[in-house]
Amino acid sequence: MNDQFPLPTRSRDYQGHMLDSARWDHIEPRDDDVIVATAYKAGTTWMQVIVGNLIFLGREIPGALLEMSPWVDMRGVALDDMLALVEAQDHRRFFKSHLALDGLRFFPQNKYIHVARDPRDVFISMWNHHRNYTDEVIEKVRGLDSVVGWPWPDCPDNAKAFWRDWISRGSFPWEHDGYPYWSSLHHLATWWDYRHLPNVLFVHYNDMLRDIEGEMRRVARFLDIEVPEAAWPGLVDAVSIDTMRDNAGAIMGEHASHFKGGGTTFIHKGTNGRWRDVLDDNDMKLYRAAMARTLKPEAAAWLENGRG
Repeated sequence: MNDQFPLPTRSRDYQGHMLDSARWDHIEPRDDDVIVATAYKAGTTWMQVIVGNLIFLGREIPGALLEMSPWVDMRGVALDDMLALVEAQDHRRFFKSHLALDGLRFFPQNKYIHVARDPRDVFISMWNHHRNYTDEVIEKVRGLDSVVGWPWPDCPDNAKAFWRDWISRGSFPWEHDGYPYWSSLHHLATWWDYRHLPNVLFVHYNDMLRDIEGEMRRVARFLDIEVPEAAWPGLVDAVSIDTMRDNAGAIMGEHASHFKGGGTTFIHKGTNGRWRDVLDDNDMKLYRAAMARTLKPEAAAWLENGRG
């Protein structure tokens, strides 16, 4: 990288019920590492499956995603266990991170795929996600409450009640939305000015829905993976929402047991626009205020629409 592309630096420490940004201090990068970087519910698992299928070129991904593509900043796995898993991998590594860029160590030799989605669709998916955790997972997370100093709340039965806190309350002092998780808006804001770095690729959920093969080909080019033309139909089928839902048990592994209904609850509808049946004009005022407070107009437009 040259002076034309100044590199991001970590300036904040994310310590929460699920996040521990300090875990990246223990990672020794390999030159070809890939990091799938999303806020949450924006296509994270979808992109991991895409990258995994490209790396293994149509061969079955030999394990659940939590093992093959570790979430490094996840507090729920013992650090020594996570590091042992990371170091033992002999395939091209593709990590997952939910950290905003101001909390993530940035390795210039690695490639970053930032995936984002309309926040209103994220909200619907996150509400479904939160309310379908099993009691065992809820108790485990609440065992970490001392880290952040406030209890992890029950999920409201009413989506609009979840919305009011989620869109207007932050979990960290520098965020203004995202409670009880973290902010999708701040997450994009930290990445936006670095979107032109040659080792950063922006992908939008809308564009994946519109043209999954085209987006998968973009990812392959970005990762310098040559795919035989005859292999593309099988690869595209392997990463379709329907196929992933059918294979949810294998994709999720033991992680599927964290959700009522198992893996198909985690890999849910995969559709957009369901927020239209939930949010009213007053809810949209909160949304517009949150977007204006955190994002530049061009970033806000991209977050809602993608490339189009």
